[in-house]
Amino acid sequence: MNKSELIKALSEQKKMHVDEATKVVGAFVDSVKEALLRGDRVEIRGFGSFKIKDYEGYTGRNPKTGSVVQVRPKKLPFFRPGKELKEYIND
Repeated sequence: MNKSELIKALSEQKKMHVDEATKVVGAFVDSVKEALLRGDRVEIRGFGSFKIKDYEGYTGRNPKTGSVVQVRPKKLPFFRPGKELKEYIND
């Protein structure tokens, strides 16, 4: 499911106009992104949690040429599914 499919499903299930559903989904995604940018953890009970993981820089190799490459430190979003979601998927 992609963002437009989520918007369509929300508009059909809650009987709202597509434009309104677009605003709701957009506000949700923006809120999660802003919270992660601030370094906050986002938890949605029954679904899962999002957080940012910090990765240190390291020396790597280009697999094609074999040359040494410095990889910069980075931050990546990480999702951990909640217990209810895991149970729902596995039942």
